[in-house]
Amino acid sequence: MRTSLQFIFLLVYASVAACCQGQEVTISPDVVYGHKSGLAMTCDVFTPEQDANGAAVLFMVSGGWFSNWSPPEQTQHMFKPLTDKGFTVFAVRHGSSPKFSIAEAVDDVRRSVRFIRGNADRFEVDPDRIGVFGMSAGGHLSLMLGTASDEGNAESKDPVEHISDRVNAVVAYVAPTDLRVMAKDAPDRLPAYDRFPALEIDAKSATADSPIIFVTADDAPTLLLAGAKDDLVPISYSRNIEAAFEKAGVTSELIEFENAGHGFGGEDAKKATEAMVNWFVTHLDK
Repeated sequence: MRTSLQFIFLLVYASVAACCQGQEVTISPDVVYGHKSGLAMTCDVFTPEQDANGAAVLFMVSGGWFSNWSPPEQTQHMFKPLTDKGFTVFAVRHGSSPKFSIAEAVDDVRRSVRFIRGNADRFEVDPDRIGVFGMSAGGHLSLMLGTASDEGNAESKDPVEHISDRVNAVVAYVAPTDLRVMAKDAPDRLPAYDRFPALEIDAKSATADSPIIFVTADDAPTLLLAGAKDDLVPISYSRNIEAAFEKAGVTSELIEFENAGHGFGGEDAKKATEAMVNWFVTHLDK
């Protein structure tokens, strides 16, 4: 289940991206952005060889809060709509459920932003033009970065922790926005959530990782993409956080796909990809 959730978007996204030739990229595989439990946390970096625009876009490799590794040469085409526009793309992996919790996954992706910002010169990107996107659990992690980030901890012994993990633009596909209603003690919890070990949490602990709780006026511009027929992450999740963004005065937009479920195909996939790329072009412009 976790694999299908992670790759249903990627396969559709790939079908859109592979329709045309684009510029070549330089791949930097398995860049280590941190360590935990004796393991390296890594990302793959896809840098346009020509006309790089200096902006970074992070992709959250996550489905069901499980992060899978694939050879970057096989995933490169999935990011062509972005690299063809000059964006440097970072495919970020986090510690996977069930060994690691959602809270730990959030900490991991926070660190990835800090690391990339702290190494902006190395990657030839602007530390003030960082975007993030993902699908489902990856969308949730993207929203956490957009709503609940910080300026860093100057008291930490780890210099990476001194750096801000704020992002400058977010795109979230079919994203859970309120984990409290997905928790094991939630009265209206959907039976499908029983299949996700990451959601073996109570509503109280889920609060700390629910993006909708943290919406404030200084949040990053956010694009929400959701299917009206999604029976795993109902469209109400996106509608509720969009209402919160509007109330707080956050620049945001919700695009609803009338016939789509938990993933997009055909013209919906094309429209979603174009909207995602345009959002980053608009909000990560120099």
